[in-house]
Formats: sequence, C-alpha cells, structure tokens
Amino acid sequence: MSHAPESLESTVPPPMSAAEETYAVLRDRNFALYLAGRFAASLGQQMLIVAVGWELYERTHSALALGLVGLSNMAPMFLFTLPAGHLADHHNRKHIMLWMTALSALASVGLAVVSALRASPGWIYACLFVAGTARTFIWPASASFLPQLVSREWFPRAVAWSTGSFQLSSVAGPAAGGALIALTHHAATVYGLNAAAALTYLTLLGLVRYEKQPMVRAPMSVASLAVGFNFVFATRLILGTITLDLFAVLLGGATALLPIYAKDILHAGPSGLGFLQAALPVGSLLSALIVAHRPPLQKAGRTLLWAVAGFGLATIGFGFSRWFWASWAMLFLCGMADNVSVVVRHTLVQLLTPDEKRGRVSAVNSLFIGTSNELGGFESGVVAHWFGPVFSVVSGGAGTLLVVLAVAWLWPEIRRYGRLGG
Repeated sequence: MSHAPESLESTVPPPMSAAEETYAVLRDRNFALYLAGRFAASLGQQMLIVAVGWELYERTHSALALGLVGLSNMAPMFLFTLPAGHLADHHNRKHIMLWMTALSALASVGLAVVSALRASPGWIYACLFVAGTARTFIWPASASFLPQLVSREWFPRAVAWSTGSFQLSSVAGPAAGGALIALTHHAATVYGLNAAAALTYLTLLGLVRYEKQPMVRAPMSVASLAVGFNFVFATRLILGTITLDLFAVLLGGATALLPIYAKDILHAGPSGLGFLQAALPVGSLLSALIVAHRPPLQKAGRTLLWAVAGFGLATIGFGFSRWFWASWAMLFLCGMADNVSVVVRHTLVQLLTPDEKRGRVSAVNSLFIGTSNELGGFESGVVAHWFGPVFSVVSGGAGTLLVVLAVAWLWPEIRRYGRLGG
C-alpha cells in the first residue's frame, strides 16, 4: 500500500531491516509510477541517441557532424536553464514535466518525418534543439520533484533506484536501436518509438498523486535567477563535486565518437554500435544495484575521487583498444565509476538545498553537467577532426586524471566527507 508523499523534512519511516529498506521505496505507489515512466522515456531516448549518431555519420561521414549534435543539445541549456529553474521553484513541477514531455514527443515526430523524407541534416539539428529545450525545463522540475515523493531517509536509495532504472533502459535502448537500424536500414522507426515512449511517460506521470507544496509566486528577475548560482558557489561541497563531474565529463567522454569506433576502428557495424552504447549503462546498472543493496557510503568523498580517477583510466584504455570486447569492458568500467559520481552528487545537491531553492540549484547543476556532456561531445568531435579519434579519447582520459588531482587539492572537504546522506 502506498503512503502519502512526504517532503525531506517529514518524519522518517519506522526502523526496518537492511533488506526491507532496500526495497521499501519501490512499494511507494507514486515513486513506482514515476520510476516506470522514467524508464519508458529513457528507453526511447537511448534508442534515439544511437539512431541520430548513426544516421548523421552515414549521411555525412563527418566527425564534426557528430560534434554538432552536442552543440545542438547544449544551446537550449545556455538559453533556458535559469528560467527553467525559476519556473520549477514557483510553479507546479508536475505540470512543467507533463507539458515538456509532450513537446519532446513532438520533436521525435519531427525527427521521424525528416528522416523518412531524407531532408537536410539541418532539420535534424533543429529537432534536437527543440528536444533539448524540453529536457532543459524537465530536469530542474524533475530533480526537485523527486525529494517530495520520498522521505529524507529513503532519498539516497531512491536516487540509486532512479539511476539504476535509467541505466537499465540505457542498456536495452542502444542495443534495440542498433538492431532496428540494422534490420530496417532506416532511423525513422526509432524516432517514432521514442515519441511513443514519451507519451507513455506522460501518462504514468499524470497518475502520480502529487501534493503540491505551497509556493510563493515571484516575478522572474536577475536576483531570482541568480539564487541558484549564489547557493552553489557559497556551498563549497556542492561546488567541488559539480566541478569534478563537469570537467571529468567534458574531457573524458568518448561516447560521441562511438559511431567512428564502431565503423572504422572496431569494424562492428550498427549492431556493434548498439552494444558499445549499452556497455557504459550496463556498468552503471551494476553499480547502482550494488549501491542500493549496501548501507550508505561511509567515505563518500574519497570514493567519489577514486571513482572519477577510475573513469579516466578506463577511458584511456578504451582509446587504445582495438579488440571489440576489450573496448566494451573499458566502457563497462567507465559506467560503474560514473554511477558512483552521479549518486553522490545528486544526493548532496538535493539534501543540502532548501526546497524553495531546489529548482534553481538543480538548474545550475543541470547547466554545468548537461553542458559539459554536450560540449564534451563537441570537443571530442573537433579534436578527432584535427588529430584523430584515438588522440581525442586518450588525451581526454588523461585530462580527467589531472582534474581529480586538482579538485582533491582545491576542495579538501570532499576528501573528508563521510556518510552519504548523513
């Protein structure tokens, strides 16, 4: 039986055994609906990523064209992230998520039409811009919505299950997307399925019983938009973890170049690309399951630093590999390490931020991390264009190791941070 939604400030649930605590949050009706919908949306989105990368490289044979995908997704973040955070703190977060999910579905329909008609690749980037705009508004609303579904005590496990659900969909999505492209030799079907997945999420989210917290409406102003930045820069623990993740993803991301590795280096074809895309989320899924079944991290700061360092080393290994399964294994290790970073960072950001600021702080977090993902893809494409894909990946992994050393020195409080959620 589900219980009424609780804020993080609510009374914690009665004591449970370790096994009961692991699965208790999944018995909450609202969280289960949210999780199932997010799984469907993520499944479609991961299929779309494979389809867009493969179609653009097949039509252009250009690493720069792949890099522009990241730029198309990054532009909406720069333009709309701060207004999105303001809306999440002053309007119904569930309604924002519903409307933006519908916009995302329309963007996928547009991609299907563009692909079927073999229209100019410029239209693909336009549709990606619209989809990126929708995600920009969804992220701060969703990130600040989740803490209102579960208690503070259960929140770290909710984050673990949420990231695990995302990674599970990411395992099936790339493999299914690659297989569909290999079967149909066309990406339009994948785009259509992503639109259907978005509508499924919209339906399940609509069933969530969300007790909207009273919000004080305030006009959008420079001072209001700056609240998130001010809080992040004033909270060194949050600033340090965000900085670490930002530069690690910016320098160490190899996923934008996977179509090149699959076709020209590993000679694996579209199905191989799907399996490579799935390797990282498989590792993340295993890591999420381990985190969900264990007590909260007792030395979360040091674990975070070691995990990001492991991410950099595995990235270097992937860059040098010429054997498909060795490359897959390196991406798998990247995924395991990355999930630790996601769980620690997301838990810290949400638990250390007052509810009335969560939307704007989550927006700043998404701006930093989201733009580093997309800008990292653009950077990888540009470096690969001039120096080759191997140099791009290996130099990025080496840069990640340097970032870990710099952050550990500049933010010693990260090294000293203990129990996650404590």
